[in-house]
Amino acid sequence: MKKPSVIIGKKQIIMTCLTLMLAAAVYINYSTAPDIKGNNDAVNVANTEDTMNYGDTEFVNAQPEPVAVSSDDYFAQARLDKMNNRDEAVQTLQTMIGGGDVSEDEMVVNAIDAVEVSKLIESEGTIESLVKAQGFEDCVAYLDGETAKVVVKTEGLDKAQAASIKEIILGESEVSVENIRIFEVK
Repeated sequence: MKKPSVIIGKKQIIMTCLTLMLAAAVYINYSTAPDIKGNNDAVNVANTEDTMNYGDTEFVNAQPEPVAVSSDDYFAQARLDKMNNRDEAVQTLQTMIGGGDVSEDEMVVNAIDAVEVSKLIESEGTIESLVKAQGFEDCVAYLDGETAKVVVKTEGLDKAQAASIKEIILGESEVSVENIRIFEVK
């Protein structure tokens, strides 16, 4: 009877490391996202059935009624959108890495991309935490490697606060000062 031989090659080690890094990035993203299930302002899908009926019509040319969106809803939706976009990016990278037709060079490039995505996710979470620690009620950070956009909840942003936010971004990312944008939501 033959003993099965286990050969661990470079590809298997790289695939294992990438899978673990992607899993860690998804976990970090999931754990830093707010729990919107406990939010009383969140839309409950089960309750929307009461207000919508099949057969109800709406004029096509009718002007939509203005909807007042609170800043809490904005931040919850922004985090949800960001989490969905990151999850799609992770899935895309996983399919590219798991593809059977990938050469070793392409796999290395995909591995580098996966590491960059996980670093961006981690940096965004750190920036958000540090900005909140500066006394801001809420914050959402977006990094893409070249630019940084931060949305903060504030009643008025002065130059000193903007400078401290820029210092946080510069400390956590490699974005140049001219590519940093700070937006206020009241």
